[in-house]
Amino acid sequence: MRLAAWLTAVFVILVWGVTFANTRSLLMDFSPLEIQVIRFAAAWLLLVVVGLVCKRKDGCVRTTWCDEVLFAAMGLTGVAVYQLLENCAIYYTNASNVAILVSFGPIVTAVLTRLLLKDNSLSMPLVVGSIVSVCGVALVAHNGCLNFDLRPLGDIMALCAMASWGFYSVLVAKANKRGIPQITVIRKSFFWALVLMSPLLVWGATESGYYALDGSFSIELDVSANVARFARPLNWLNLGFLGVLASAVCFVLWSRACKSLGVVRTTIVLYFTPIVGVIFAVLFLGERLTAMSMAGGGLIIAGVAITHIKRRL
Repeated sequence: MRLAAWLTAVFVILVWGVTFANTRSLLMDFSPLEIQVIRFAAAWLLLVVVGLVCKRKDGCVRTTWCDEVLFAAMGLTGVAVYQLLENCAIYYTNASNVAILVSFGPIVTAVLTRLLLKDNSLSMPLVVGSIVSVCGVALVAHNGCLNFDLRPLGDIMALCAMASWGFYSVLVAKANKRGIPQITVIRKSFFWALVLMSPLLVWGATESGYYALDGSFSIELDVSANVARFARPLNWLNLGFLGVLASAVCFVLWSRACKSLGVVRTTIVLYFTPIVGVIFAVLFLGERLTAMSMAGGGLIIAGVAITHIKRRL
């Protein structure tokens, strides 16, 4: 079962490692907010259908108001805040900066689970291995260029996104302890995320919202413009990939992996995301594989190996 959980986590990372390319392509025609809403609306609809089928087979899953509060908090931290901040961060700073800053997520998650859940996963090998992996992420992200250009607005957004995902991870652990099926948890968290993002949709349709953060919150209402961008097959392919596979499927699988392996240990797998991105860029985008990115990949693997040494703080 643990091997299956590890393979599940690796599969999710493989999928999420490609989403940066899908998002960049969609940003040519859609705002970050539009991409986020369409993506998770599609994912929610798919999980609703799956939920209806599961109810017929297993009966209705009953949840309390406390559960609904938990789902709303998950939708806020893991979707509404994290996804929007990460998409905006990519626009306002270098993608390499985002990759490096977000890579501190496993350490933040370990600290938060220690403080909020009294989890004992935080260890000296985890801290040392994470630092080694972050150095590897830095090399992979820059891929031959040692210039680190600080861009405060985008970098702060990336840091806030990383912190938001840490809180989401804590909430995933709490949901798993309650024994609620992962499909139900993710479906309801997506629903609450859409509810919480609805005021942004209304504001984005106004002139002030349309131009906020260089159009990050803009909502296109022109019929001809919408017909043109939705007529492009590539946009449908990218939105379908993000909604069905990267959101509906992978969020459920990630939650299951966290239940089997523990939130902190599963989150460590996120260090492999830059390696997936480089492999994808080399194979499908024709980018050059440099010695620096190869060395960075080696450091990431070494860092992850170090984190598995069992020694508590």
